[in-house]
Amino acid sequence: MNVTELDNVVVRFSGDSGDGMQLTGTLFSNLSAILGNEISTFPDFPAEIRAPQGTLGGVSGFQVHLGSSKVYTPGDIADVLVAMNPAALKVNAKGVKKTGIVVIDTDSFGEKDLEKAGYKTDNPFEELGFSEVTQIIPVPLTTLTKASLADFGMDNKAVVRSKNMFALGVVCWLFNRPIDKAIHFLENKFIKKPDLLKANVKVLTDGYNYGNNLHLNITTFRIEKSSNLPKGTYTSIDGNKATAWGLIAAAEKAGLKLFLGSYPITPASDIMQELASRKDVGVITVQAEDEIAGICTAIGASFAGCLAATSTSGPGLSLKSEAIGLATMAELPLVVIDVQRGGPSTGMPTKTEQTDLSQALYGRSGESPIVVVAASSPADCFYYAYMASKLALEHITPVIFMSDTFLANGSSLWKLPKLAELPDIKPFKAPDSLKNNYNVAKRDAATQIRYWAVPGMEGFEHRNMGLERDAEKGNISTDPQNHQKMVAARAAKIDNVVACIPDVVVEGAQDADLLVVGWGSTKGHLMGAIQRMNSKGHKVALAHFNYINPLPKNTAETLRKYKKVVVCELNTGHFAAFLRSKIEGIHLEQYNKVAGQPFNVTELETVFTALLEK
Repeated sequence: MNVTELDNVVVRFSGDSGDGMQLTGTLFSNLSAILGNEISTFPDFPAEIRAPQGTLGGVSGFQVHLGSSKVYTPGDIADVLVAMNPAALKVNAKGVKKTGIVVIDTDSFGEKDLEKAGYKTDNPFEELGFSEVTQIIPVPLTTLTKASLADFGMDNKAVVRSKNMFALGVVCWLFNRPIDKAIHFLENKFIKKPDLLKANVKVLTDGYNYGNNLHLNITTFRIEKSSNLPKGTYTSIDGNKATAWGLIAAAEKAGLKLFLGSYPITPASDIMQELASRKDVGVITVQAEDEIAGICTAIGASFAGCLAATSTSGPGLSLKSEAIGLATMAELPLVVIDVQRGGPSTGMPTKTEQTDLSQALYGRSGESPIVVVAASSPADCFYYAYMASKLALEHITPVIFMSDTFLANGSSLWKLPKLAELPDIKPFKAPDSLKNNYNVAKRDAATQIRYWAVPGMEGFEHRNMGLERDAEKGNISTDPQNHQKMVAARAAKIDNVVACIPDVVVEGAQDADLLVVGWGSTKGHLMGAIQRMNSKGHKVALAHFNYINPLPKNTAETLRKYKKVVVCELNTGHFAAFLRSKIEGIHLEQYNKVAGQPFNVTELETVFTALLEK
């Protein structure tokens, strides 16, 4: 059997919500990361708990792009599709190359299955316009899984639910992936369910062996490990887990207890679940009765001297806005994690957007300036959650850390850092010189940062509150001139954060005819499009922002260097409007998308080409 070397490939697993596609995709991604491949993943599933089986509305998918060199996105279009039923094939028909490979469960392609998915003929491939050169690998997954587990004494439903492992075995064979690492993952997942572990390992192994014994003229593939990776230990990590671990690392570095006060909400709940499982490193979690209670417990923990955080999504951020204002007025360190989703209201809970930016910047009463930081990839969530914690503790302020569904559920390759390599975190505690002369308004004259004192520090007893305070004595004050002074002090404190953040960096063509501006999770897609454009002889560059407020100090200078600047974001133009408010006279083009889906490289290439020709 022929083996072809590939630089990269895009694989999509798709089936009913109960077919285990998320687990299958995660296992294949983790296996590829452990083998040294670059990866980028895109889990895509419906908000419904379980739509009717075999219907278009119930299709769940997981796409992974793996390569031997840098991978920026999960890929626009799949090279290989695993379709567990006709509905999965139909939903993904436009998202797979017509010359690609399609693995199907032939047991699920009966007449009733085709009818349920809305087919008009008995030939789904011809009806969907697949090319004659499409390689179809027909596998009776259900039948073979039943045969594999015939001696296990399992009920029929449990047996059928295991067919995703048979499919994974076939895909591992197709890409010459050894399955021992996948088996190790299953051993950890089902450590308390030995019978289920044995069943899954048996089916996975049988699927791999089935591929080896196929008498079909099919080429298998091999993707070598990336040769550009610095030495170190690598794994696959999703954005929510990376965020949780970033907070843990920050607390350890700062020498503080980590406290998370939160309330479950899609797609942020996994952060709380991950932290709740880490009592071994002293993490304290409280699942409160609602969003408001969650953040208020975190504010209390901050007052008590913890690294305090709360996690939510757009609707929860709205509910927390008054309490964020309290933390701003009280000047307490707090990390507010906003994992954005399709909105407003309940909206599209499992889809991605960047539509909370204006809310993060302005969504509080009064003059309530706040630091806003955003991550660019799932692995990035570790670093920027860490940096959000550092800024909160060193500037004694709330910081909003922005992620989104694409980052939270997606995964990328991550090099495990050593704690010693991470930046120091030095909470801005009140110095001993203020002992017995401390009040809640005491601040550093140069930076306007309030000195943080916590219960238990003898000689630093004080009250804190949401009422305006006297700038000198810290008592309640409604004096007009004092209020003006305090508003200015709180604003100056946030403005001065700019000295502690890096300049924005321009990547791509330095003499570019077009500068692309992005923020947060769009970086991979923007970079992929720019590299494709430059490989065709165009001159395009990227300025991508992780520090939103305050903006890096070289922002205006950088943007003014280019004749054409386009801001691309998954909203109606929040960041573009923010830039215009900060940089007088700047002209910006915009490309906006609010479809619950990330950009794809091809659409961006079309937009950039049109702008260059304009």
